[in-house]
Amino acid sequence: MNADTDIYQNKDLFAPVVFRRDFNEFAPINSNQAWSLFFTAGQEDKQLGNSPELGRFFTNTLLAIGTATFIWGYFFSRWADFL
Repeated sequence: MNADTDIYQNKDLFAPVVFRRDFNEFAPINSNQAWSLFFTAGQEDKQLGNSPELGRFFTNTLLAIGTATFIWGYFFSRWADFL
């Protein structure tokens, strides 16, 4: 039986991903890693997997919601008197 008693000495083991030395070298991340960090509050960057489609889906959904909100607000601010 192997008892690793020094795993509690590793501060990067329990730290959030954004504070780890190997992550914080200003390396570019993809949208999937960004959404994974957002959903896990910076704890894990590979929670959504390595496939970029899910990151693109969340990004496009956010853009669609923003665009629909803008169009909805513009429509009702201009033509609300006619309705």
